Amino acid sequence: MIVSPTWAGKRYAVLGLARSGIAAVRALAVAGAYVVAWDSDAAARERAEGIDGVIIHDIAKLDLTGAAGLVLSPGVPLNTHPVAEQARAAGVPIIGDIELFAEARGQLPPHHVVGITGTNGKSTTTALVAHILKVAGLPVLMGGNIGLPILGQEALVPNEQGPGVYVLELSSYQIDLTHGLDCDVAVLLNITPDHLDRYDGFEAYAASKARLFSMQSPDHEAVIGIADAPSAAIARSLSARGEHLTKIAPGVCMDQSRWPSLQGPHNAQNALAAIAVARALGVEEQVIDRALESFQGLPHRMERVAEVNGVTFVNDSKATNPESTAPALAAFDRVHWILGGKAKGEDLDACLPHLGHVVRAYTIGAAAAVFARALTGKVAVEEVGTLAAAVASAAGHAQPGDVVLLSPAAASFDQFRDYEHRGEAFRDAVGELS
Repeated sequence: MIVSPTWAGKRYAVLGLARSGIAAVRALAVAGAYVVAWDSDAAARERAEGIDGVIIHDIAKLDLTGAAGLVLSPGVPLNTHPVAEQARAAGVPIIGDIELFAEARGQLPPHHVVGITGTNGKSTTTALVAHILKVAGLPVLMGGNIGLPILGQEALVPNEQGPGVYVLELSSYQIDLTHGLDCDVAVLLNITPDHLDRYDGFEAYAASKARLFSMQSPDHEAVIGIADAPSAAIARSLSARGEHLTKIAPGVCMDQSRWPSLQGPHNAQNALAAIAVARALGVEEQVIDRALESFQGLPHRMERVAEVNGVTFVNDSKATNPESTAPALAAFDRVHWILGGKAKGEDLDACLPHLGHVVRAYTIGAAAAVFARALTGKVAVEEVGTLAAAVASAAGHAQPGDVVLLSPAAASFDQFRDYEHRGEAFRDAVGELS
């Protein structure tokens, strides 16, 4: 467990007791802090009961004056929650578990921190960076918005290859709750409209991403994808860093044939960012090449599920908006595209430039009719309703060499618990074919 002696004797309020919240409660309590914890869900509160030094109490009914911090779960809306306003009025810092990690860094063995943010591609790039560093023999830990909570893991110890590396996937929500994280390498992949219910417009969302670099020392490394205007503007604002700034331009031609889990233009950009991080940390080129070839990818993100009768089935269930689906369509020459669910909008404009790759589309879920109308006249489209029916129909139409791609461009909550449940249902349906 990662803790800091500076927390001892101080008062903290922790709101939100999911995984990162509980990890924060335990770390603060072990360090000797006085902790009040709360969650509106009774089952979540039960997880904190019995931890020594922790009081379960509705934080909204407390006077926060004098507290060292209000620790929020990233899922608690910082812009609208009344407790956040209460903390501001009392002059209490509003922080998250990543800020607590930043405070604890001074007590950790020598290490580096890589912070990775962006609207799309964060998880894949984080996992890829961690994989490359592991292949290089370095001690590595993934955390933040991926894997186990950072505070709940054991501190890294250097080995003969070098210091440990904490590779953190950071959402904008987590960055909003962080004030002192000086990343040795900070990465911004892209910025496209998302989570705007939590921000006062798109510019405020982009500014949240930019804060990752404002927390950095100017001689630390910044890696920025410049395919979109907001990210390019952030890169220009850092031009004084000179050799400490690496810009990832769009459309770079790369041989991805040896990287089975890194197909498509979006994964080319993810790979370039990961390569830049590895180089900044001194990893040799031959090690990077070997790691790119052996990377297995993440579940539900361009995951190759099976090949049946010469047809490849790819699970990209994590693609919950058209912007994240578009590069998946561009990754293959002949695609049978399964899409639909709970749409975030009625258009598929981001996908239109890649419809030349689509042999046939199969729409499912609540957006089946809307998406079918959007595609009518552009590609052959079949409104099938359910995922199982879509897999069966696509398998019947596909020829050897084709790809059946689940990349829904919509959320999953109309028919499934989450995108993972949807991806598992796709795997099951494919399994029924073989």
